[in-house]
Amino acid sequence: MNKITCLGEVLWDNFPTYKKAGGASLNVALRLHSLKNDVKLISSLGNDPDGKDLNNYIKSKGLSLDYIQHNSEHSTSTVEVVLDHKGLASYTIKKPCAWDYIALTNELISIVKNSKAFLFGSLIARSKTSSNTLLKLLPFSRLSVFDINLRPPNYNMITIKALMSAADFIKFNDDELIEISTSFGLQDKTIEQTILFVASKTNTTSICVTLGSQGAILYFGQKFYHNTGYPVDVVDTVGAGDSFLATLIDALLKNSDPQMALDRACAVGALVAQNQGANPKIYNTDIDSMLLKSNQ
Repeated sequence: MNKITCLGEVLWDNFPTYKKAGGASLNVALRLHSLKNDVKLISSLGNDPDGKDLNNYIKSKGLSLDYIQHNSEHSTSTVEVVLDHKGLASYTIKKPCAWDYIALTNELISIVKNSKAFLFGSLIARSKTSSNTLLKLLPFSRLSVFDINLRPPNYNMITIKALMSAADFIKFNDDELIEISTSFGLQDKTIEQTILFVASKTNTTSICVTLGSQGAILYFGQKFYHNTGYPVDVVDTVGAGDSFLATLIDALLKNSDPQMALDRACAVGALVAQNQGANPKIYNTDIDSMLLKSNQ
């Protein structure tokens, strides 16, 4: 069982007719927890009904609440989610909220220092307080995993590049890779060439790029690994990338073959996309069935 710490947002995803607990860091933490890891989640909730409901939800899933702060001045985060005809999501993220004000403590330093991996996303760096907490925790991390989620207008490229340079492992989607590589001055290259370029610019040894329905590509141990995706009927894409990342990091930390790790991560991401909300229960039999079909 690996000790893993996740820092970032916990929130309610408000769909037109229902709401679901979410936030990239919560989604990743829940999936890692389901994979039998010892997961610590660092975030903040407001002292309001939404915060109490999220607190109860997290507790019901068996995640520790020890490092989730409570803020009496700022509300629990909510996000308005709109799905297009393909199930692709767009987000309106309210600001400020409780997780914009995560305070640094010696206790947080200790759990990051004693974790095998430290996972964080770009959204948590949109505010000065939480960004400073992240930057002060990074030197204590043994393996820093950066999940890039470019949600306009909640980021700036200077901060993104600084966090990329501090990371040991970076996950993009294909649109994010293009935007960031273009900001570095690179255009019209293959994905493999672009990944190598970004790796050299940021001194990052491991990079993964998700390609939507077309799978993903992983650069790990100076080798490329590819998965071409699994066809599913998409309900919504919310949280699919988070479960993908959690499954991939879990497998790599457990020294799985990188190709097998990538294939399994893509299968889990696809299974999430064919369900409602970010955190559906995924059974090993479903994953194995999808992997088996891809090999037939």
